[in-house]
Amino acid sequence: VQLQASGGGVVQAGDSLRLSCAASGYTFSNYAMGWFRQAPEKEREFVAAIRSSGDSTIYADSVKGRFTISRTNAEDTVYLQMNSLKVEDTAVYYCAKGIFLRATMEEYEYSHWGQGTLVTVSS
Repeated sequence: VQLQASGGGVVQAGDSLRLSCAASGYTFSNYAMGWFRQAPEKEREFVAAIRSSGDSTIYADSVKGRFTISRTNAEDTVYLQMNSLKVEDTAVYYCAKGIFLRATMEEYEYSHWGQGTLVTVSS
């Protein structure tokens, strides 16, 4: 299993950014996918998750209404569209492969993690 996250960068508050995570080495369409983030000197936290079929999503309250998770099973890729970015969204963002079909916010229900991509939001 390999997960390759990309799309991070430096943006200003209010800007948008789209993260991508390309998966390989397993049947992508059989598993949920999630995005987590870790800000400097903070613990990793849940951001968003999507069911294997793509028809169900969940979000952290802090990003609800601003971030959208989606997936293209034909391309083994999951996305995180981030709009109205805030300084507090600054973090390393990780994609993760779930161990079940359903979307979940629990870290222990993810088996593999990407390398992370850094998002820096300046004021």
